[in-house]
Amino acid sequence: MGAFEIGFISLMAIVVLVYAGLWVPFSLMLVSYVGVWALKGSPLLAGKLLALAASETISSYFFGVVPLFVLMGFVVSVTGMGRDAFDVANHLFRKLRGGLGIGTVGANAIFAAITGISIASAAVFTRIAVPEMVRHGYTKRFSVGVVAGSSVLGMLIPPSLLLILYGLLTEQSVGDLFIAGIIPGLLLAIVFALGVMAMAVFMPGFVGRNIDTGDPEEGTLKASELLYKGLPIVLLITLVLGGIYGGWFTPIEAGAVGCLGAIIIGLAKRSLSARDFWEVLTDTGLVTASICFLIISAQMYSRMLALTGLPAGFGSLVATAEIGYWSIIFAYVVLVIAMGTILDSSSIMLILVPLMLPVLIGMDVNLIWFGIVTVLAVEIGLLTPPFGIAVFVIKSSLDDPSITLGDIFTGAAPFALMMLTVLLVVLFFPILATGLL
Repeated sequence: MGAFEIGFISLMAIVVLVYAGLWVPFSLMLVSYVGVWALKGSPLLAGKLLALAASETISSYFFGVVPLFVLMGFVVSVTGMGRDAFDVANHLFRKLRGGLGIGTVGANAIFAAITGISIASAAVFTRIAVPEMVRHGYTKRFSVGVVAGSSVLGMLIPPSLLLILYGLLTEQSVGDLFIAGIIPGLLLAIVFALGVMAMAVFMPGFVGRNIDTGDPEEGTLKASELLYKGLPIVLLITLVLGGIYGGWFTPIEAGAVGCLGAIIIGLAKRSLSARDFWEVLTDTGLVTASICFLIISAQMYSRMLALTGLPAGFGSLVATAEIGYWSIIFAYVVLVIAMGTILDSSSIMLILVPLMLPVLIGMDVNLIWFGIVTVLAVEIGLLTPPFGIAVFVIKSSLDDPSITLGDIFTGAAPFALMMLTVLLVVLFFPILATGLL
């Protein structure tokens, strides 16, 4: 059996193992080990090669950005900045039709700019926004749908863990990826807000026929309250993103400075206790270890594929098949969205990006733009059944057993369609992702 055949069989084996329920990192590691063993004929050599891949991956300086931004995200969550962001956004949009829904989108956009974790956004705003929206006359289905849809902003608006992961996989500048995510992220937030307004006007049965009928002064903040709630958020966003875009910090340094800033804000507001901080450190360690495990397994998988020559062979096949640039891009996007029905975001990127990278390089594709396209396509999968991970997070965070998974998927469906629309716009107008570079 030739090397190319071994590589092809390894891909099929990963699909079978994932569908069988084996955790993706274990699938990647197992297939990588067996694949290298088959190629080199020595289980000992296979183990040494994969151990080398693991050590080189985890010792990379650039990997330090992951735990720092995870830590900052958790500190921001426990210090109540999510509630503050919701109150500020609700104050700004309270007079619009569907204002509380638009406020939830705005709060998620603000929260995304200081955390970069979609799952954290989904968990925080399920507890904050859903009860408030239901109390104001919004349907339960729409309320959870808004939270599910707008939570994906956390992976597009910088800082974003998914963009960091893509940068590590493709050896692209994380700072450039963050800059490229600004316009598409803001565009997606605007489309969500306009979509909420449109649904409130044209689909009152879905949104709620008696929305925003309470006290007109409810949700209004005094100037001092607005300053108290909004200023720390603005300062932290300016510190982290302003430092990166102004060239004062590298992304890793910005993560460290952002952590320190979030901790100082939490202590100043007396909302970060010693117990909270210990839980934050524990959760950060768990999440970082999980991400680390995923990246190590992906690097093993990438090296095994490189040894088989499958990516290069696949690239040559595509180049000689003359199926066209857009055919390849659209096929990739469709595949990513389809895989979103069974896999989480990180796993999709870890499996597909190393396979596609030689093809993209051979076609002179702008890898920064392609990263934004990939993240948009991957994030649609967070809202699609049967494995929409954001939907499951929302369900687990709800205190209302009357809201089913089907209700959340139905409520999130319009937002998945809006994301698909923005994805098509970014596909045909790459300047939206590259214009600020």
